[in-house]
Amino acid sequence: MTYSTGDRPIGLAVGDFNNDTRLDIVVSNSGNNTIGVLLGYGNGSFASQKTYSTGAYPLALAVSDFNNDTRPDIVVTNYNDNTIGVLLRYDRGAMKNEITFTSSTGAHLRSVAVFDFNDDSLLDIVVANYGTNNLGVILGYENGTFGTEIMFSTGLKSHPCSIAINDFNKDGQVDIAVVNCGTKSLSTFLGKGNGTFESQANYSTSFVSAPLAVGVGDINSDGRSEIIVAYDDTDNLDVFVIYDIGDFSHQTTYSTDPWPRSVAFGDFNNDTRLDFVVTTVYYKNVAVFLGYGNGSLANQMTYLTENGSISVAVGDFNNDARSDIIVANYLNNTISVLLGYGNGSFATQKTFSAGYYPYCVAIGDFNNDSRLDIVVANFDRNSVTVLLGYGNGSFASQVNYSTGSRSHSVAVGDFNNDSRLDIVVANFDNNSISVLLGYGNGSFARQVKHSTGTTPTFVAVDDVNNDSRLDIVVTNGDDNTVSVLLGYGNGSFASQMIYSTGNAPIKVVVGDLNNDAQLDIVTNSYRDNTTLSSPIMVPTM
Repeated sequence: MTYSTGDRPIGLAVGDFNNDTRLDIVVSNSGNNTIGVLLGYGNGSFASQKTYSTGAYPLALAVSDFNNDTRPDIVVTNYNDNTIGVLLRYDRGAMKNEITFTSSTGAHLRSVAVFDFNDDSLLDIVVANYGTNNLGVILGYENGTFGTEIMFSTGLKSHPCSIAINDFNKDGQVDIAVVNCGTKSLSTFLGKGNGTFESQANYSTSFVSAPLAVGVGDINSDGRSEIIVAYDDTDNLDVFVIYDIGDFSHQTTYSTDPWPRSVAFGDFNNDTRLDFVVTTVYYKNVAVFLGYGNGSLANQMTYLTENGSISVAVGDFNNDARSDIIVANYLNNTISVLLGYGNGSFATQKTFSAGYYPYCVAIGDFNNDSRLDIVVANFDRNSVTVLLGYGNGSFASQVNYSTGSRSHSVAVGDFNNDSRLDIVVANFDNNSISVLLGYGNGSFARQVKHSTGTTPTFVAVDDVNNDSRLDIVVTNGDDNTVSVLLGYGNGSFASQMIYSTGNAPIKVVVGDLNNDAQLDIVTNSYRDNTTLSSPIMVPTM
């Protein structure tokens, strides 16, 4: 569903602007110096935008209650006239005229965040001043006005471009992380709780490309926040792991053979710490990295597979409470099973015949015998292959099911609520997905096709509209979209709803990225070197 905005919409945020318990959308229209508010109807659709004037080239947006009237207000950075605009809400979604706060000349504000930095129960603002190489902290007053901007230098020619906030040193005071495009560095500012901050600590990213965006999260479940940095013109994300209070380590790079393609996680040595395995497409092996539980990893251990190891999954295939590895070898038309010893090492592979060009692998118990089975998407045989497990690490001969198209990705879920696992496949050259309902005895019904966008490349399964029915999300690589198909709970699905992505989305992941109990979508865009995360806005069926 598409909604008109102003010219060149660039910033996006959500909030309930009319107190109807339905989320609304606000977008900054950089081309005509407005913001547009689209009030939500609560069913995934929205009213036409109502626009409000801003300064020149409105860029970043944030939403919060700045004057303690329990109504969300909007703050916007105006890039070309070096101002911050605050629009206070006053009546059922309407916003008052913008109140502007002038930053220094040439500041070119690039990013904004909101928090109570001085513990007075009033929200304050921090902005990244790209042009003047500093952060500006503006303390809020109870009536919705703000004090004079307090500057904190990020360094000569640093050009700060993105900020994130969190309590990095666990002292109960919020801190600031900023990535600097000019010096290709990460800076942290530790908060004192009074609106001021300690001097910055800089961390080189050691990359030629400039960092574009920064985010925060507890990646390794140690109760401390890590910083994640995305870059311009490179395929990497960096995770900076905290070791000392308020300090982040430099990035750590781990070598693999060329063409690492697929990764899966598991606890391979039973130490309750996550490890992972990576396939290398043209080197006939997988690399296993054991985790120390502090964000660092042991050197890789490699295990022989067959040619074209392209997809990997982890499960216990011989019921010994130890994680095993399964690999799809698309140039050899086999799958490899490597049984784990529970100490981080694995037995020599066993191979089993699959279809032609097995491209993606998934696991599940398809015949309800408490033993894991395998399903493989066959790229050049227009089919999926099912191999039923015997529970001892071996598998029955393959059984193939037609999809009528090149099968590029496969996922598993119970789509008709009969406690039997079903299969969904992305049909690469047919602009569709195939759903095969399981009978619970290891066999499946004939496929039922559902339309998608152009060249579906990857499929994911989850309940995206909180109705306790599984839905399907598909990346469409050649028309730069994702399709969301809502499940009816009887094995059938509604027609696709389409959402724009970056250029050539290849894979998709679904999860709650902002802790709002609503599932979000993340895609990677192959041709423009980005990831895109966005809320799923779908109605309940």
